[in-house]
Amino acid sequence: MLRMTLLMYSIVSATLAGIAIIVVLVLGYDTLMPIIYAAAAGFIVAIPASWVLAKKLLTLR
Repeated sequence: MLRMTLLMYSIVSATLAGIAIIVVLVLGYDTLMPIIYAAAAGFIVAIPASWVLAKKLLTLR
């Protein structure tokens, strides 16, 4: 399951970080620090999200 989680993390983290960066830019925060914070938050939130997603995908088999 760890292998599947790490594989899912590489996809989910990039997606969530990208979404968070777009949200920050749309809200008007166009300096460096809010963009870095948004990307970091996306990478951190992706850890449990990829774990849950991998668990659900492995139980479907």
